[in-house]
Amino acid sequence: MSEHKDVAPRVGADRVASEIRSLIAEIVEVPEESITDTSSFADLGADSLMALEIVASIEKKYRIQVPEEDLQRIKSFGDTIALVREYLARAAG
Repeated sequence: MSEHKDVAPRVGADRVASEIRSLIAEIVEVPEESITDTSSFADLGADSLMALEIVASIEKKYRIQVPEEDLQRIKSFGDTIALVREYLARAAG
């Protein structure tokens, strides 16, 4: 039984990463496969307006608010996923 408990959060986490990868790929117009955990928005060719569009889309999709001071924590795709998971965990309680 505990085996299923361990798998469930990972599946949800993988889904969030996949959804955000798709969202970023659509906005920046790059293939999803080119987005790795260490890819920065700059590496992907995103300018500051695209980065804001990405954050706004994430906020809307997941119904979270990312304060301006936390935006500076987002340096890569991996950072983005970690921040979103943190906010979703807070929202879940």
